[in-house]
Amino acid sequence: MRPFQYTRPASVANALVSIAQPGSKYLGGGTNLVDLMRMGTESPAVLVDVHRLPLATIEEHAGGVRIGAMVRNSDAAEHPLVRERYPVVSQALLSGASAQLRNMATMGGNLMQRTRCEYFYDPTFQECNKRHPGSGCAAIPGYNRMHAILGASPQCIAVHPSDLCVALAAVEAVVQVRGPRGSRSIPFADFHRLPGATPAIDTNLRPGELITAIDLPPMPWPRRSHYLKIRDRHSYAFALVSVAAVLDLDSAGAIRNARLAMGGVAHKPWRVPAAEQLLVGSKPGDEVFRAAANELVRGARPHRYNGFKVELARRAVVRALSSAAALV
Repeated sequence: MRPFQYTRPASVANALVSIAQPGSKYLGGGTNLVDLMRMGTESPAVLVDVHRLPLATIEEHAGGVRIGAMVRNSDAAEHPLVRERYPVVSQALLSGASAQLRNMATMGGNLMQRTRCEYFYDPTFQECNKRHPGSGCAAIPGYNRMHAILGASPQCIAVHPSDLCVALAAVEAVVQVRGPRGSRSIPFADFHRLPGATPAIDTNLRPGELITAIDLPPMPWPRRSHYLKIRDRHSYAFALVSVAAVLDLDSAGAIRNARLAMGGVAHKPWRVPAAEQLLVGSKPGDEVFRAAANELVRGARPHRYNGFKVELARRAVVRALSSAAALV
């Protein structure tokens, strides 16, 4: 690990001043950034520790729920407002990492975690466009079992590692940020980026902006929801494929609204509104669920070792929707 300066501002305003120093990065729980620093993948000149800023409350807001960026993942998962109104978010949080890491990780930091692609994580691999733009993507000709089948580019086939973000995409969360140019709200669908020609840029945050809160919108129907994570082992493993499914049924049992998001398949949580629309007006069942699953993976481009993900994704979508539909 290279030498760095450390500062712990007492307010958001002070944090924005500190981050203006060249080579600065925000430090939340540190469960991802510190690992990357130890590996030599990240080497910030200044760490701006924001985990003690007064951004750790969960409260009702505008008919929904506002979660402060410094709330620990474990606290958010067990909070009654989250667990009862947005169970898919609680389930996603509890499926991530380990209990020890959830006790340290912050909600805002979860949004900012970087891919676990081994070619990115290990700096001995020189070909990585996320670390060295223009150097190539070693994963494309390499061992790419965990990599993207959707939304990738010739520059990068890494996937986003977060479970929480898949659920936040499904409930259409909004990210609140504050920066040198003031405060703004970012719809979750616009927060993360696909790799395109600039895979080193993971989000649409502007320089110096700090996540202050995550807003869960006033949607009464996410109570009928399910998060399914398929992985190589039950604990402390990243998703091969994950699905956040949210359904709203009318009094006759037909689907009135639906939200679907997938993880483990793309550089950001993957949503296809056309797949959700296919469900509306139909009674829950394998046939319509399979149609939505086919729409979600339309255009998939698997690589040598991850072709199995296409059918795995289809089956995961059907299973997640079936679980959500079965809830009373």
